[in-house]
Amino acid sequence: MLFAIICKDKAGALQTRLDNREKHLAYLAETGIVQIAGPFLEDGRMTGSMVVVEGDSIEVAKDWAANDPYAKAGLFEDVRITEWKKVVG
Repeated sequence: MLFAIICKDKAGALQTRLDNREKHLAYLAETGIVQIAGPFLEDGRMTGSMVVVEGDSIEVAKDWAANDPYAKAGLFEDVRITEWKKVVG
């Protein structure tokens, strides 16, 4: 199953994002369950993230999200996780 992890950054937290970006990108690669990922942009500035992970249950996605270096650094104001179905692409 696929799960979309949709995260909104806290206001004024761009430096937190930048400070933890390398660890976050390494985590994306090393976990082996990420299908697609990328930041949301507003006027060219990163303001959130969407990560689609594959797993047997939503618990896999919740565990992945909780261990993301961005989450551990306190970057996010809001995190939403929902089952997602790929239709095109």
